[in-house]
Amino acid sequence: MAKGVKRIDVRDPPFETKELRSQLASYLKQKAPTPNSQLQVGAYRWGIYAFFDYDDEPIYVGQTKEKVSTRIRRHLTNQRTDAVAMSVLDPFEVARIEVWPLPQFQQTSKEDADACRHLDALERTIYEREVKRSKFEAVLNEKDPPKTSRRVPIPDSVSGRIVSDDVLELRGHPDLRIARRSLIISRLAQVISEREVQPGLRRVLLVQAKRLTWLAEQRFSSLGGNASVPEEGHEETDDDEPDTA
Repeated sequence: MAKGVKRIDVRDPPFETKELRSQLASYLKQKAPTPNSQLQVGAYRWGIYAFFDYDDEPIYVGQTKEKVSTRIRRHLTNQRTDAVAMSVLDPFEVARIEVWPLPQFQQTSKEDADACRHLDALERTIYEREVKRSKFEAVLNEKDPPKTSRRVPIPDSVSGRIVSDDVLELRGHPDLRIARRSLIISRLAQVISEREVQPGLRRVLLVQAKRLTWLAEQRFSSLGGNASVPEEGHEETDDDEPDTA
């Protein structure tokens, strides 16, 4: 091994993986600012969560009736959800998480009808709000939350970045993000071509394509756009050689 090169302990996970787990753990340990409760955000059993990318663009909204920490880790570290398996949600893209916990249902059964209706209504409210805030007027959910006429107040949320400065420097470059997003679109398109899928998955593909186009346009413009593209040069041929006779 070359002098000065640090030996990698292959028993440890890669640097980015360790950083993500550490940042995610710190976020989930935050105390939620809810009345009469000092639980860590990850300990709440009922609530809504949303993921945001490196541009702080909302990309996914979901609900949980199990521990918030279990649900979010399943998305981002275990990759055992349909959204990840089907390439709907790319954990690589998640830079910030926001959770709206519902402490009033902490001891409530998952089958409680009134609590479930409240949860559905809150998810719909937050989903519609984030869609309106999105520059693409869309998120990457394969299905829309249930429609409801019920109106519920939006509780206080806990928000936090789960990408450290070091990982942001590694992952945040637009060229890397364009390459990664292109890869995910390719995987999703392959899933669609090989299976009988619901229209929602095709909508996700369309939204991802718009997100890729926007990112590529931003990158191209930042480098000068069309003005930066050189004109094709005149190629010299044998006929262009000066006559020396």
